Amino acid sequence: MRHGPAEDNASDGLDSSRALTVPGRERVRNVARVLVQMGEAPRAIVSSPLVRSLQTAEIVATSVGLETAVEANRALAPRGHAHDMVRAFAAQSRKRLMVVGHEPDVSLLVAQLLDEGLPHGFMKGMVVAIRVPNEGGPCSLRFVLDPKTLQLMSDHRSPHSKTPAPPH
Repeated sequence: MRHGPAEDNASDGLDSSRALTVPGRERVRNVARVLVQMGEAPRAIVSSPLVRSLQTAEIVATSVGLETAVEANRALAPRGHAHDMVRAFAAQSRKRLMVVGHEPDVSLLVAQLLDEGLPHGFMKGMVVAIRVPNEGGPCSLRFVLDPKTLQLMSDHRSPHSKTPAPPH
């Protein structure tokens, strides 16, 4: 997941301190609500340590009733090594793990895992679900949740999905 919409400038002037806007918080809550409706709520969340990503992760965790704490990991900070982290977590058989990060890093992560990029970019609050085999090997796209329309953008929907696929 890419973090939700954030303020342009933090009061301390640091990019790492930029917080989610009120509409950004609502967008994240709406995305989390749809994930629950689809039966796709995360079981664990790892986030970039930057404020806007941590806030996004915490809103999702609260919204889905996650019982474990959000884990901050530098691998998801800008220019981190998220691919290695995701593969390591998959090798540990961590299921339905959500990672929350930043552009262009989340797009790069998707491209590395799927050997292709997203055709329309990674919007703020977007969720891209990828099946990462725990024994290594090729990954596969499960679904993309568009945060503006709250529609799936893939025919690879969960069998529990109640959200209609977009028209072709």
